[in-house]
Amino acid sequence: MIRISDVLEYLYCSRFIYYMYCLDIPQHEEKRFKVIKGREVHETRKLTNRDYVRKKLNCIRKESDVFIASKQYNIKGIVDEVLFLEDGTAAPLEYKFAEYKDKIFKTYKFQLVLQALLIRENYNIEANRAYICFTRSNSLVKEMEITTSDFKKAEKIIEEIIDIVQKGLYPKTTKSSRKCVDCCYRNICV
Repeated sequence: MIRISDVLEYLYCSRFIYYMYCLDIPQHEEKRFKVIKGREVHETRKLTNRDYVRKKLNCIRKESDVFIASKQYNIKGIVDEVLFLEDGTAAPLEYKFAEYKDKIFKTYKFQLVLQALLIRENYNIEANRAYICFTRSNSLVKEMEITTSDFKKAEKIIEEIIDIVQKGLYPKTTKSSRKCVDCCYRNICV
C-alpha cells in the first residue's frame, strides 16, 4: 500500500517514489522546517477546540485524525478531520501550515481527492467536496469541489506510482527545475 503523502511527493516530482521505494533512500523529511512546523500545527490543533464543529460549513459532527485505508485502491493515510454535513455527505478537512495564494495547489487538491475517495469507500457516504484550512492566513478555510474526473485522475496517479514501485521504472524528471534546488535527492538525480 502506498501512502497519500507518497502521492504528494509523486506530484512534486515522480522520481521521489523511485528513490524512496526502489532504491530505499529516505528523504529525511523530519529535518525540513515546513514539515516540522506542519507537525507542530497538527499537535496544537489536537489540543485546542477538540469538540469544535464548523457550523458555517453545515457540519453536524466530525471525527479527527482518522486513519483510513483501501485495499481496492492500495492506498492509506490520515485525514485531519472527516466532516459529516447536514446534506448527508461527508468531506475531508485538511490543515496546512501555509498561506492561501489565491489558488489550491495540485498536491493539496489530490491529497483531498484521495481522502474523499477513502471516505466514500470506508463510510459508504458521498464525498463530493473538501476543505483546506490555511493556518498562516488567519486559519482561512477554502472549499473545493470534487468531480468524477478528479476521482478518476487520482486512481490513475495511484496506478502510475504502483507501476514505478513494482516495475522499478525510472521516471522522467520534473518539468520545473526550480524544484530541484531544494530537493534532498539533487546530488544523485541524473
